[in-house]
Amino acid sequence: MKWKTLSSEYLFNDLWFKVRKEKCETPGGKIIDPYYVYDFSPWVGALALTEDGKLVMVKQYRHAYGEVGIEIPGGCVDATDQSNEDAIARELLEETGYQFSSYEYLGNISPNTSTNSNVLHMYLARGGRSVAKQNLDNGEEIEIVILSIVELKQLLRENKIKQAMHVSCILYALEKLGELKY
Repeated sequence: MKWKTLSSEYLFNDLWFKVRKEKCETPGGKIIDPYYVYDFSPWVGALALTEDGKLVMVKQYRHAYGEVGIEIPGGCVDATDQSNEDAIARELLEETGYQFSSYEYLGNISPNTSTNSNVLHMYLARGGRSVAKQNLDNGEEIEIVILSIVELKQLLRENKIKQAMHVSCILYALEKLGELKY
């Protein structure tokens, strides 16, 4: 069922975002032209638990969506990161000032399998403690939000967390913690 790529050219190529236009052939011989692919760096995100079992979340404005919302901490895997785990440790420290004693990999998910080439690597971080001030990137304005698991579940019930990949990571982490009932 996999397609063969006959040609590929970048229409847009910038630091955080690239767009490819491809000409593809299906196994049945159909030509798909054009097919657009959006390339982003891989992302990392974590449901982050403090030493005393509280959750470290972030609140920030998202311009494309036009709203302020609560999210899990995370971001792009940088070229300087040795691994995805190093990337989430760095992102957690930068965005929240918290350092964690363990990182459990929960898998990866696609933001949109039909258009995006990247994935979000999901983690459950445990044993967090505040060790530094935030070290935010230019353009980031992030408020730290500390929640209980009960409060997080209520936000989910009320549809207050809008970032779909973050909701997925939260659900995988809650499953790992034995906090979901089916």
